[in-house]
Amino acid sequence: MNLTITNYNNVYKVKGQLVKLNISVFQNELKNIFEEADNIILNLRDLINIDNHGVNAIAKLHNEALSKNKKLAIIGFGNSQLINHFKSSKVA
Repeated sequence: MNLTITNYNNVYKVKGQLVKLNISVFQNELKNIFEEADNIILNLRDLINIDNHGVNAIAKLHNEALSKNKKLAIIGFGNSQLINHFKSSKVA
């Protein structure tokens, strides 16, 4: 399955698989996202698969939000890899 990302009112809905093969889609779609808005919601409810590359891409987006003093809310991330990453990271 492919990866699709839609945006409505700064809510980015990620659907499909966030894996090594399509990380560039994720990165290109969300490039300069914090130049356009201060508050972003990343909805992962329709994400059916994520690998380590996907986890790292989301973590990079999170770190970018922190470094630019922006707010990133992630909803619907029931994937254990993603949950464990953020539990083990120091989150401000």
